Amino acid sequence: MTLREKIGQLFMLGFHGTEPSKDLRDLCKTYHPGGVILFSRNLEDPEQAAHLTNALQKLAPKLPLLVSIDQEGGRVARLPKGFTLFPGQGALGQANAAALAYSFAEVTARELRAIGVNMDLTPVLDVNTNPGNPIIGDRAFGADPEQVETLGLAVIAGLQDNGVLACGKHFPGHGDTTADSHKELPTVSLGIDRLREIELRPFAHCFANGLAAVMTAHVQYPALDPHAPATLSPAILTDLLRTQLHFTGLALTDDLEMHAIIDHYGIEDAAVRALRAGADILLICKDHDRQVAAMEAVYRAVKDGGVTELQVEHALLRVLEAKERFLLPYAPVDPKHAAKRVGTKEHRAVAHAIREAADAAV
Repeated sequence: MTLREKIGQLFMLGFHGTEPSKDLRDLCKTYHPGGVILFSRNLEDPEQAAHLTNALQKLAPKLPLLVSIDQEGGRVARLPKGFTLFPGQGALGQANAAALAYSFAEVTARELRAIGVNMDLTPVLDVNTNPGNPIIGDRAFGADPEQVETLGLAVIAGLQDNGVLACGKHFPGHGDTTADSHKELPTVSLGIDRLREIELRPFAHCFANGLAAVMTAHVQYPALDPHAPATLSPAILTDLLRTQLHFTGLALTDDLEMHAIIDHYGIEDAAVRALRAGADILLICKDHDRQVAAMEAVYRAVKDGGVTELQVEHALLRVLEAKERFLLPYAPVDPKHAAKRVGTKEHRAVAHAIREAADAAV
């Protein structure tokens, strides 16, 4: 691989439209990005979704793309009509049954695989300790770290046993915030002992039991780093995540276009800082010009010595290991059969069982 191709593997990009855009096709020719992220704006129905992922993979003939989606269930779900619609993780927390959490993830993985999606940006491992939290709430399993780690690991197992990378989020914990990082930079002013006892516990448990990927939080934790939010912090993404918690999987940033980052750092600076801090994959969900600027900034930083080639190689190795584990050997999906493999009676029965168990527990 050329240096540009190596750097490209460290980016996951969003795009507009229901087929690969010209901007994305051009990016794939020049930079060979390692992954794409799908949103509701990209998806119409199961057959179209399968055609789309096949077309995306044709843009990366050397190495399959990580094709990711936020399919948590509940209010964060990107799949359109025709797929099984699950309640959110809060309902799984009310049901409080690891078997149901596993079944939710197993069905979700099967439906994602049917359309060529190989990475789900879930489970939410945040502990919902602040009832006033504007962004987590019922996306979390609950306020008890033991429950979050148990159900979180069940979801991870259900996804990864069925060939889909799980990505826990938002490290090191977004549950105690009072602000939404999509709109501003939150601060969690908790001491290190409390963070280890509550916020970090589900992450540590899932790291020790095979979680493939983790997403960083655009949140400031003065007890861990008085200067930078987690996404841009070597103290959090290298010292804490890698050295203390021994995580060996992929570290993926949350979207670098969110206001918690973009209002304080330019996209070029944020991309370089995130990679230098210890991130493996930089997520940029919308703007083509920002995607180009970020990749060029990382390229220049490596050339200038601001980011070492060793940092790029370490991140690349983790990306390649994940792809070897979950994406190879690659085979395109069959769009004509996709609709028959999603939203089935058996799959809908699992969603019904979760709703019934959650309602019975209230």
